[in-house]
Amino acid sequence: MSNVFIAFQRTEETRCIIDAILEDNPNAVLNEQPAMVKIDAEGSMTIKRATIEEKIGRSFDLQEMQIHLITLSGHIDETDDEFTLSWQH
Repeated sequence: MSNVFIAFQRTEETRCIIDAILEDNPNAVLNEQPAMVKIDAEGSMTIKRATIEEKIGRSFDLQEMQIHLITLSGHIDETDDEFTLSWQH
């Protein structure tokens, strides 16, 4: 199975997003660089709006992630509540 990944600029706000992703995806692997944070997961990764809101302490629109996004890999399935990366075989 192939890995999916998402990479963000390393900022204070992305810390909450990253914490939420790691909580919701226990198989995810964090790779921290000086200016970037990359999260890899085998097969798929789901980012949940509710978990980010819990961590960030306010309402959050998943499209806000794009402000901090550097790159990603995988097929995207996006709703108002979840953003999923996966490889469909």
